[in-house]
Amino acid sequence: MITYPIRFIDRILETACRIQQIAAPTFDESRRAAWVMDQFRALNLSDLHMDSAGNVLGCWPGTASAAPLVISAHLDTVFPLDVPLTLDRQGNRISGPGIGDNSLGVAAVLGLAELLKTQALRFPGDIWLVATTCEEGLGNLRGIQAVVERFAGRPQAYICLEGHGLGTILHRGLGVERLRVTARAQGGHSWVDYGRPSAIHQLMRLGSRVASTRVPIAPRTTLNIGRVEGGTSINTIAAEAWMEIDLRSEGAKALERLKARVNRRLTSVVEGVDIEVQVVGRRPAGEIPPTHPLVASAQAVLAELGVTARLDIASTDANIPLSLGYPAVTLGLTSGGRAHTVDEFIETTPFQKGFRQIVNLVERLAA
Repeated sequence: MITYPIRFIDRILETACRIQQIAAPTFDESRRAAWVMDQFRALNLSDLHMDSAGNVLGCWPGTASAAPLVISAHLDTVFPLDVPLTLDRQGNRISGPGIGDNSLGVAAVLGLAELLKTQALRFPGDIWLVATTCEEGLGNLRGIQAVVERFAGRPQAYICLEGHGLGTILHRGLGVERLRVTARAQGGHSWVDYGRPSAIHQLMRLGSRVASTRVPIAPRTTLNIGRVEGGTSINTIAAEAWMEIDLRSEGAKALERLKARVNRRLTSVVEGVDIEVQVVGRRPAGEIPPTHPLVASAQAVLAELGVTARLDIASTDANIPLSLGYPAVTLGLTSGGRAHTVDEFIETTPFQKGFRQIVNLVERLAA
């Protein structure tokens, strides 16, 4: 078994705090990526580079031609550049925007790379350490898509790390479709031009129709209107307005049927208002069975650590390899909560088992 001192865990947590202080909203991860590149360079990883999607990749070479492992964590957060990156550490809790999602995941990748180097560990296959872009929001998993296009089905497994959710093994990728619906009209003055059609009025009617769409209970399916914007002023008949709709389902066919129903409800019924529907986000579904050796290995490692494993589904970087039939899981590293809020936090004590989980799994698979 690979061993390391407890202070090594503390150093990874300190690294997570350092990463959290580098803003990395989706599409603007370059500063954090450059910092990770510097850390990889200091560890003398081979084939170190940043690809066209902004991902940072480095390789710990194997001793033979066995199938490689790809260990990744996403760089980006949901927080815009103007959100203060406060950080507070009290007792066994660290709080701050993005500390769990996904500063800790990136720190764990760096910690694994350091462990491989300092202990001169060698396995038959290469181990690729990757920090990906565009996992959140409308990034559409563009970063991991580029990684999978490079490696295709050659890796033994794709293992994606998330700071929250210790004990959760995500072996199913949740399908997601995201639509932006834009209404356009002539517009005008609310008094002088009263009677002209309003883009906002029509959008609100369409939104009501969409919100009343029935969704199946099984497979679990959801519909959400997440954003609405438009208009010029309170006394202006709106010339343009738009809303964004998030559709999700555990079943690919159920998602397609829901999308078709929603599209049928998005037909303008007011003369003088044009409606445009754009697909702005798509995350393909996919899964490997609970009996797959990768899932079984992840469960066994957690059992050895006294952690009860829970198999689940979510939308993560693992969606891309899973949708193509490649072995992939997303694993959580510690407990915590309030993800995607400025009050996000992680618990530091469980991370000891969370990181050991990754080390033991890599050792089990790579050997």
